[in-house]
Amino acid sequence: MIYIVRHGQTDWNLKGIYQGRIDISLNKTGIEQAKKIKKKLEGIKFDKVFSSPLKRAYETAQIICDNHIIKDKRIIERSNGELEGKFKLEYKDAVDFNDPNETRFGIENITDFRNRIKDFFDDIVENYKGKNILIVTHAGISIYARCYFEGEPEDGNYPSYKLKNCDVLLYKN
Repeated sequence: MIYIVRHGQTDWNLKGIYQGRIDISLNKTGIEQAKKIKKKLEGIKFDKVFSSPLKRAYETAQIICDNHIIKDKRIIERSNGELEGKFKLEYKDAVDFNDPNETRFGIENITDFRNRIKDFFDDIVENYKGKNILIVTHAGISIYARCYFEGEPEDGNYPSYKLKNCDVLLYKN
């Protein structure tokens, strides 16, 4: 089984600030969320554990399990360029994050972003069939992980595919 977990809460999640690649640690709530997921997943032996290299994901993975954690840059959050560190409400309609031609403010091109996510999951599905795999990552990755395993949202509402902090997706591999 493939277990995909979004990292625990950070202060910037709470304040509605774009994080992207800025390396923010978990806050107290995020640590508690990770501990709850650890209990929920207790008894599952993970054959491999993968994490985004960013602190918030890696810290979450460390709390969940004692396994060796493999940091993989393909599941790092999408770069939000100059928007990182800014309040989301201030830039709510400034960019279309789903437009393949959108790169204003230096945000990572959605096609490149999706291709690296697909590459990661192609590797997981091909190389770890029948294994228990834990993947700790970010909201943006969770959207396109769902697209990879479930298909595109029929209504085009990609944000509805986003995991909340420390939510878990489960897929058979």
